[in-house]
Amino acid sequence: MTALQKLLDFQRETEALASIAERLGWDQEAMMPRGAAEQRAEETGAIEGILHARRTDPRIEDWLARAEATTPAEARILDLVGRSYNRNTRVPARLASELARLTSLSQSIWAEARSEENPAAFLPVLREVVALKREEAGCISNGDAYDALLDDYEPGATARGLAAIFDRMRPRLVALKDRVLGAEYRPPVLEHVFPETAQLRLSRKCATAFGYDWNFGRMDTAVHPFSSGSGRDVRITTRVVESDPFNCIYSTIHETGHACYELGIDPDYLFTPIGHGVSMGVHESQSRIFENQLGRSSAFTGWLYTRMTDAFGDFGIASAADFHACINRVHPGFIRTEADELHYNLHIMMRFDLERALMSGKLEVDDLEEAWNGRFQADFGVKVERPSQGFLQDVHWPVGLFGYFPTYALGNVYAGCLYKALREQVPEYEDALAEGTAAPAVEWLRENVHRHGGLHTPVETITLACGFAPTEAPLLDYLEDKFTAIYRL
Repeated sequence: MTALQKLLDFQRETEALASIAERLGWDQEAMMPRGAAEQRAEETGAIEGILHARRTDPRIEDWLARAEATTPAEARILDLVGRSYNRNTRVPARLASELARLTSLSQSIWAEARSEENPAAFLPVLREVVALKREEAGCISNGDAYDALLDDYEPGATARGLAAIFDRMRPRLVALKDRVLGAEYRPPVLEHVFPETAQLRLSRKCATAFGYDWNFGRMDTAVHPFSSGSGRDVRITTRVVESDPFNCIYSTIHETGHACYELGIDPDYLFTPIGHGVSMGVHESQSRIFENQLGRSSAFTGWLYTRMTDAFGDFGIASAADFHACINRVHPGFIRTEADELHYNLHIMMRFDLERALMSGKLEVDDLEEAWNGRFQADFGVKVERPSQGFLQDVHWPVGLFGYFPTYALGNVYAGCLYKALREQVPEYEDALAEGTAAPAVEWLRENVHRHGGLHTPVETITLACGFAPTEAPLLDYLEDKFTAIYRL
């Protein structure tokens, strides 16, 4: 057996164990009884210890030195295994296991603190999480500690590069937001009650319309919607607010975008490092283009309007045009996942700045709530009224995902580029959306993005799909065209 084959066989088992660990995380959020949190934390820590030992096995270094790739896929696998080995050998096994155990426990503490509006119950464990993440960043950093964490989610990206993109985006976003909020036209607002069962039934129809294969997935509810899995087992979650059906519908469409990415990857890549989405930025581009450019388009909302009427009767919106405007209503809300397209990136820019400050030590956990509330009022012009509207709203920091947030905004940038290319190459996608199917758009994305998995770098993936290097301009142009029309500017 060659060194390459030994490495691939070993990696296959590691990837399978990582899938099991991910399933434990899914179960914790979707199915696990509340009282099992401490036991699950121990289980998570134990399996992470096993994974860390495999990822740092000294045989990997020998296999990498002797392995000879014969295909681009094999070359990419060797590169990714080498990156993983170099990173993981810098992190002590004790730290890897403790992070897994603590963040599993922290997640449960956060969920309870959020529901009870009790930040004091959460701050002690968050202090521990931040301390461990700072330690981890110190182990793997060759310079900027935040860049070391960011690289886990968007390989090749830097805080400086992302800050430059955000600095270019902010003026146009803020100017357009201010124009829209100052417009005379005001879209209608939903004021009815929408029963949970009917919402979930309609959301399943939407997931089907966007190509979700129920043979390989399922949908459950969770505090914070997410997608989980790869290969032939990719699950989604959503949440229900009976006064706001769009929360459920668009959370579902968003997570369907993530799921379709994973389900569309070449099956030959399963249980290899390229058998997953290449980065969280590219992953987010799929969920955001599903949710926004496709799901909030006038073509699809026209179809959805009829289905809403069938499901809920007269719900107070007089026409498909008003319904489209209602879905795309711009307002400075507190919750990131419910934010309109103009405010969403401002949410991310705020979190990006705060978590960089946390990781550098310029901001301490005890001062986080005050810093959040002050920044939010400055950026959005409204005062945070309770912790669940503020720094307790997201699950990312409780589970140690520092460096993750900026990939959401980067995903919007990538989605803008992909949408520009899609419109030029597949003009029939819009007629299909009006009939209740995203099939032409999803097929184009599957061919140009999904099937490649991690074969290329993130920037290469977008560039090859679009025919041009990613830039924020297509996103900003799309937003200006869309909201100028809706608000009659």
